[in-house]
Amino acid sequence: MSDQPAPSGDAATVAPPADDTAPTVAEAPAAPTRKRPRPGERRVQILQTLASMLEQPGAERITTAALAARLEVSEAALYRHFASKAQMFEGLIEFIESSVFTLVNQVTERETSGTVQAQKIVTMLLQFGEKNPGMVRVMVGDALVFENERLIARMNQFFDRVESQLKQSLRAAADAAGSVTPTVDANAIASGLTALILGRLQRYARSGFKRLPTEHLDFVLGRLVG
Repeated sequence: MSDQPAPSGDAATVAPPADDTAPTVAEAPAAPTRKRPRPGERRVQILQTLASMLEQPGAERITTAALAARLEVSEAALYRHFASKAQMFEGLIEFIESSVFTLVNQVTERETSGTVQAQKIVTMLLQFGEKNPGMVRVMVGDALVFENERLIARMNQFFDRVESQLKQSLRAAADAAGSVTPTVDANAIASGLTALILGRLQRYARSGFKRLPTEHLDFVLGRLVG
């Protein structure tokens, strides 16, 4: 799934002509049928729709009945693609992990400065949240409160991985700057940056996606990782 999740709908049907020239039953072409999604396409559509519903106010708790209604399918149809609602959320988490850590790897490969790496990782992650508001509710745990505990644990591990990468980048920067305690310095700053990421994403979600997570970010990062 490479695109930002978004709602999808069925194509509108075309009404028959209203005048007397309309074809008779014998002449009429076969009624249009709904196009059957290709293998894997419906699965992506379900995840896109779930992410879209999470962007709506008060969407912390989404039922499979509501999701099925939005997709105009039965709940049984959902379970042909996902064994449970928890598995649907795991699909969203997999998208978050894959997207973010692919970009993290690109940053660390392109930038030689540990300080620049850390700044760009924080910026990238907050920009990702800004562009994917439905995913933010998953990232900060709001959408997972009533779901399986393993989902919250997995998102915690996600941020642990982010913090670990920040420590690695910042330790290299501290070494280059001649710090006598590079590991201590890196750990402290990485912890602060991870808290900054989480705090800004939470504020974004709880403000109804009005307070952008990248607000004044360059100035703040300049002070924290200058």
